[in-house]
Amino acid sequence: MSFGNKQRLSEMSKKNSKRNSKYEVIVFNDDTNTFDHVIDCLMEFCGHNYLQAVQCATIIHNTGKCSVAIDTRDECEYIFEELVKQGLEADVIKQ
Repeated sequence: MSFGNKQRLSEMSKKNSKRNSKYEVIVFNDDTNTFDHVIDCLMEFCGHNYLQAVQCATIIHNTGKCSVAIDTRDECEYIFEELVKQGLEADVIKQ
């Protein structure tokens, strides 16, 4: 197997492990936090770009909740803790 194939398999494995992660972070609507604060938190702690963060904030506002991250348990718990420190209502659930 050539180096290029090994690298491609490694990249595919990383993508598949993300796809097969078993946990997600849910953020809930509240009457406390502003749109801008939620957007800033999603960009900082979830790695969303501005458009993704705005879309999630809109979904949270309109439906009451939104899944903002899907990853490993440890990563989701880290994101959850940071969001809660910022005053957001969130939860980590197993998929």
